[in-house]
Amino acid sequence: MIIKPRTRGFICTTAHPNGCAAQVQQQIDYIAGKPRLEGPKKVLVIGASTGYGLSARIAAAFGAGAATVGVYRPSKSSETRTASAGWYNSAAFEQKAAEAGLRSFSVTGDAFSNETKAKTIEVIRSELGQVDLVVYSVASARRINPKTGEAVNSVLKPIGAPYTNKTVNFHSGEVSEVTIDPATEEEIAATVEVMGGEDWQLWIDALREGGVLAEGATTIAYSYIGPDLTQRIYREGSIGQAKDHLEETAHQIGAQLADNGGRAFVSVSKALVTQSSSAIPVVPLYVSVLYKIMKEKGLHEGCIEQTYRLFAERLYGEGEVPVDEKGRIRIDDWEMRSDVQEEVADIWEQISSDNISQLSDLEGYRKEFFQLFGFETDGVDYEADTNPRVEMPEGSLRPVQE
Repeated sequence: MIIKPRTRGFICTTAHPNGCAAQVQQQIDYIAGKPRLEGPKKVLVIGASTGYGLSARIAAAFGAGAATVGVYRPSKSSETRTASAGWYNSAAFEQKAAEAGLRSFSVTGDAFSNETKAKTIEVIRSELGQVDLVVYSVASARRINPKTGEAVNSVLKPIGAPYTNKTVNFHSGEVSEVTIDPATEEEIAATVEVMGGEDWQLWIDALREGGVLAEGATTIAYSYIGPDLTQRIYREGSIGQAKDHLEETAHQIGAQLADNGGRAFVSVSKALVTQSSSAIPVVPLYVSVLYKIMKEKGLHEGCIEQTYRLFAERLYGEGEVPVDEKGRIRIDDWEMRSDVQEEVADIWEQISSDNISQLSDLEGYRKEFFQLFGFETDGVDYEADTNPRVEMPEGSLRPVQE
């Protein structure tokens, strides 16, 4: 079939297997061109199919020679639809890992469920014995609580009062004002339940109880702070409450692991084009402006560049891991440079539908959005007849449910 992007708001409902495979290869090539990482050897990545989770898996495997287990939702193709980009990314990773002689396994299931945790522990125990790095990179708007069985949904809202600022329809380039009503106390609590640190803690507890967490193991999760410009909708909003909880959880886990020489960190990343960030009003416009400035200054990074720097210069660098006053690793340091943020603020005051092409990198934002789903990738023939059915290499797939 000829596979084209089909969009619905900030969601693309199709994905291209060849484009996804090409982008995975690009990340592998980047890592191959860097000095070898003195990093982990047996790695679990929870939320491994896209974004920072995928990049962490690639960096660990192809940068440090690590064996990996990736956990993500299953999403095969059917007669009427493509598989998800995450499925195609993971299939490409598994294939390349096999060709490189690297051990890798995919556990497909709901990362929030007890069944997925049990299956993952079973795979680690039988295939790797233990893991020395656990990467928690789950980004979901909905969680079924394993204790209650109830579905809970997160929201992206300010707290206390309505919030008004500029935003952009990144498909059309139209800049407008958006006003978002504040979250209720129930919505805030639900957002923390979905996107906070509870599930990360449950994973660490299960791994420890299952005897598959190595002595001296490291675990890491991801957060974001951002500039004053986005504070009301992000860090001071409902999602910010969840990130606060995540960071508190890092301290709790770190204290639990310290007796055996273990470590727990939250890494604060830079703003990037992701499906999640595309859904947050104001953020796509901010990222478009940020990209223009950081590219002009030679400071721009994507997931794989950020991940390599996280591993090489922070987690597995020489000496103590550098952290801020709250114990967080800061890989957003280039984004938050004063000269970068001063230019963002200056452009923000001027930007409109008429000048957005000149004052931002909206075209770069659009391109990266479609690349999330395997489209607009150099070297891929999007007019070619393409088989949407892509299977995992034999022996690598370990589904929670057959």
